[in-house]
Amino acid sequence: MRIEKFEDIECWQLGRTLTSCIYAITKGSGFSKDFGLKDQIQRASSSVMHNIAEGFDSGSNAEFVKFLRYAQRSCTEVQSELYVALDQKYISQEQFTELYNLTQHTRSKIGAFIKYLLEYRTKNEITKNKKR
Repeated sequence: MRIEKFEDIECWQLGRTLTSCIYAITKGSGFSKDFGLKDQIQRASSSVMHNIAEGFDSGSNAEFVKFLRYAQRSCTEVQSELYVALDQKYISQEQFTELYNLTQHTRSKIGAFIKYLLEYRTKNEITKNKKR
């Protein structure tokens, strides 16, 4: 499948799903009183999709990879914040596991996309050097 816009990127789609799930879960009663955690986990989850979108328009694979790595870090931040939510009993163990796994899956897909972009760049560099 050809990627023509950032919405075509599978890991962006997963980031969007993750953000939607985080926003839904933070509407719960425990989160409503913890403004700091609610804001932080919402911002971290949306940062996943925003960094992918921003990186898409960066102009080079190297720059895109930089933004994808930021998105991966945001996934890790969400996972850490999920522990706080679990420990504060804002979410159940089942909710924690489901969201943690979704975040891990999203992070893994971003990693696979990074690997693809790096290999694609390397292949193109080899092809360019062979043409000289």
